[in-house]
Amino acid sequence: MGGMGNRGAAAKVLTFLGERWAALFLLLLLLGFGFLERNFFTFKNFSNILYYATTYALLAAGETFVIITGGIDLSVGFVMGFTGVSSAIVMRDMYAAGRPEAACLLVGAAVGLALGLIPGLINGLLVARLRVPPFIATLGTYGVANGMALYLSNGFPITFLPPRVQKIGNSFLAYLLPDKGFTFLHRPEGLKSKELRSLIGIVPVTVLVTAAVLLVFAFILKRTRFGQHLYAIGGSKDAAIRAGINVPSHLVRTYVLSSMLAAVAGVLYVFRSGIGNFTTMSASYELFAVAAVVIGGASLMGGKGGLGGTLIGILILMTLENGLNIAGIPAFYRYIATGVILIAAVVIDQFTPERKAGGA
Repeated sequence: MGGMGNRGAAAKVLTFLGERWAALFLLLLLLGFGFLERNFFTFKNFSNILYYATTYALLAAGETFVIITGGIDLSVGFVMGFTGVSSAIVMRDMYAAGRPEAACLLVGAAVGLALGLIPGLINGLLVARLRVPPFIATLGTYGVANGMALYLSNGFPITFLPPRVQKIGNSFLAYLLPDKGFTFLHRPEGLKSKELRSLIGIVPVTVLVTAAVLLVFAFILKRTRFGQHLYAIGGSKDAAIRAGINVPSHLVRTYVLSSMLAAVAGVLYVFRSGIGNFTTMSASYELFAVAAVVIGGASLMGGKGGLGGTLIGILILMTLENGLNIAGIPAFYRYIATGVILIAAVVIDQFTPERKAGGA
């Protein structure tokens, strides 16, 4: 009896650590970089981590939905580039034609978001209706989206956008000027160069938008019938069909949702950078999105995962990159570290008592 009790306690500890290792690892990263680099634990640095995490967070959020169903979406990075280029072209041409800036921004953003639904619909129909493996279907869309972005941009960034684009994309909810206090929604005017250097932006607008989107989709995933059906499909498609779930319809909507979030990332990138830029082949946005989802506790076998864990995965990758940059360590170590962490995440998932019991 005592031996069985000890084994049960050990299994509970392993399950606890297996489910929360990513959060513990993130905490260790923060403490480690904070100890090594005194400039790491600053408000401005953490704001930068969140600012640059927005793109990956949106891509990984869509990837989470797909991976929960047991699929994968390799097209999200190039869909982001395609929608960003398309959105920027509309903004540029409308502004050149003398249209009001507000109209240019609204129509350009709407066009980018609408076009972003098309690759997802194609992916969903290929996977759900024609039974093409998700890897192949989304790899094909990956190439088409990349080719369309290069065709539309002629291989060059789209520039000469309305000036307000970048101003909005790089604004903050509030600004703090030491010894002078806060201003909300607008930067103080007439600042001297020394004051500009000490000005602190609090909560980037792009982070607010991303947080709002993630909250909505976290609610969809955890609190709606659609979200619960995704877990059922990932657990067993046959069982889901027997339970009366319209599996093909759910899969189509899931891939459309993933593509839509990639489009949101593309439009936000335009606002952040002030240009429309195609995704380079070496950017590997989709691979880091998949890595974040798996590191966050999702299983590539399907039926497991959540946006909370995915967000922790994103923060691990971005904290790692930020810390390495501050420490002056070459960027290629980020790729090595990401690969090692990803392999560790998969191994941990395989050896948790839950997974072993499921495979028994």
